[in-house]
Amino acid sequence: MTMDAARDRLIVALDLPSVADARAMVAALGEDVSFYKIGMELTYAGGLPLAQELARAGKKVFLDLKLHDIPNTVARATAQVAEMGATFLTVHAYPQTMRAARGALGSSSLKILAVTVMTSYDDSDLAAAGYAYGVKELVARRARQAQEAQVHGLILSPEEAPDMRALLGPDMLLVTPGVRPAGAEIGDQKRVMTPARAIAGGADHLVVGRPVTQAPDPRAAAQAIVREIAQQMARGA
Repeated sequence: MTMDAARDRLIVALDLPSVADARAMVAALGEDVSFYKIGMELTYAGGLPLAQELARAGKKVFLDLKLHDIPNTVARATAQVAEMGATFLTVHAYPQTMRAARGALGSSSLKILAVTVMTSYDDSDLAAAGYAYGVKELVARRARQAQEAQVHGLILSPEEAPDMRALLGPDMLLVTPGVRPAGAEIGDQKRVMTPARAIAGGADHLVVGRPVTQAPDPRAAAQAIVREIAQQMARGA
């Protein structure tokens, strides 16, 4: 596997307080990162023009907006995002929501990713929220519904990736947050895994935020993760 292909599998989360901070991070990472996630924090700080700027500069952009509303609203919002040049957009994995987003794409190349269960949740969190299922059962249920809705991929913990790859086959994209290099702080995540183990388990893309953006040398941290991805892919080839 080439380093360029490995680099494309790392998505750096620009979970930063301002567009200026995000631009500085992108500049610091340079050509070592080709794919960025812009989530709610940066979106509300004016990050949507930055998403377009990055796309025009040849970077791939993952808009992590987690859409969930009535179908008409989801469809209109998805159509707007499709005009921005983003590569991925997240919606919550409710059947109505997924169908609305998928149906709004037209000829766009935008890919819809469905959020199964947040990686900060465990079984007790789901029980407290009133769900009758544990994490594994709810992820599997939503994964099957996502496949039926013909969305392109799932957001899920790397812990669930092997089972979902076996359940869904090779075509569904599996994108995993909750990835932490060995020895890194896990922060508010509860279901985490190293980059190598996540790739070995069937993940297509790894979302990494603080272990890169809060590292003393963000570029070196990103390079190390890309090398780990490439080494694991070579072992699996």
